[in-house]
Amino acid sequence: MSVFTKRLKEARTRAGLSQERLGVMADIDEMSSSARMNQYERGKHEPDFSMVERIAKALNVPESYFYAKDDEAAWLLVVFHRMSPSDRHKLVGVAREMVS
Repeated sequence: MSVFTKRLKEARTRAGLSQERLGVMADIDEMSSSARMNQYERGKHEPDFSMVERIAKALNVPESYFYAKDDEAAWLLVVFHRMSPSDRHKLVGVAREMVS
């Protein structure tokens, strides 16, 4: 199983969406949305980046989430993505202090 397929299924399941519903939210035709999402989750086909962008938007995760090998890094990407701009700025400031 590729990192992409693992992350896609995790995010979809966490969001409580069916494959069909996620496909429709990502602007895939309703008649083929379930089949296409299933193929992506099984690794039979990999979506192009514009499709990854639409899936990420539907799931409220950054595109990079789908490619993060480390589970903790993937989680941090989602948390950072969902933060307000001011909270992001604060977090980056704290992180900079920690590494300097």
